[in-house]
Amino acid sequence: MRSIASTIKRLNVLRTVKSSPITVSKNTRLQPMSDFGDNPGNLTAWTYVPTTFEPGGAVVVVLHGCTQNAASYDHGAGWSQLADKHGFALLFPEQQRVNNPNLCFNWFATADITRGQGEVHSISQMVRTMIERHSLDSGRVFVTGLSAGGAMTTALLATYPELFKAGAVIAGLPFGTASNIPEAFERMQGQGLKESRILTDKVRHASDHQGPWPSLSVWHGTADKTVDPINMEATVGQWWHLHELDENPIITSQLQNHRCRTWSDSAGTPRIEAHTITGMGHGTPIKSGENGVSMPFMLDVGISSTFHIASSWGLIGEQTISSVAVSPYLPVPASDDSRHHSPHPVGTVIEDALRKAGLM
Repeated sequence: MRSIASTIKRLNVLRTVKSSPITVSKNTRLQPMSDFGDNPGNLTAWTYVPTTFEPGGAVVVVLHGCTQNAASYDHGAGWSQLADKHGFALLFPEQQRVNNPNLCFNWFATADITRGQGEVHSISQMVRTMIERHSLDSGRVFVTGLSAGGAMTTALLATYPELFKAGAVIAGLPFGTASNIPEAFERMQGQGLKESRILTDKVRHASDHQGPWPSLSVWHGTADKTVDPINMEATVGQWWHLHELDENPIITSQLQNHRCRTWSDSAGTPRIEAHTITGMGHGTPIKSGENGVSMPFMLDVGISSTFHIASSWGLIGEQTISSVAVSPYLPVPASDDSRHHSPHPVGTVIEDALRKAGLM
């Protein structure tokens, strides 16, 4: 257990608002969204509906990370540029400093991640209003987010699973793993994570939904010092048990530093993807010049997660990413940390990682 002094120090860090200024695009492309219903989370909302959009199209909900806002995240990740090319709509919920000094979505606050309450309810109201206002396809609603936005993504998928077809978590955490700020810091450091079946039960109890469950894509860098990559395995385990999938993933590789594990259901439909970026720190993987702009927490590693995520959701037509299927039992490269790249069954991966961290 951490000392009181240590906890106070971390709380002071969280309250500091001057250390990480927001980088904002001068010419924001987003439009404010008002009158979207109940807003107990006191959030604001922005939208982007390209001229190429047609009624019945899809929408992606995009959640920024701490110290960011909607415009800065869109500028870095390139979602609106991709929407221009492929005709889908975008919804950007945005945190306010009055709710969180560092503009983090409050993924660790029970009042904000409980169905019918707080921030998750506000976002669900935005989604429903967006569907009605722009004649969207309610069966093609997706959500993605970075860091605190990634953790809020799992919260939305758990509390309002009927709203979303799929989600993508970037450098985030599993749903329901923390209920206060000290616990949030511990989980970010990979401490105190529960066994995956316990985490799965938290999703089952978050709503009365009986399935089918949204598909999930998880992205994480092996050099992430802000959110330990063990959270990637915990998130995979949480949703792997929920989907009741087979244990062995198929491993594909797009780039030298990118490894993807895919678990499919009995019909062969991919339900979970786990993307590991070797050597990447805390942030969203982008490919500058193709889709995205390098800036704080937007890391140019030669692969656009925005493009890949949209492609996996069927939003950009033909699959143009070159994927090579290989044996699911390839040896792990010596430079990798086996905690985060093990090709063994996900339950074994998580249990081994927890034991190495001294949590089991």
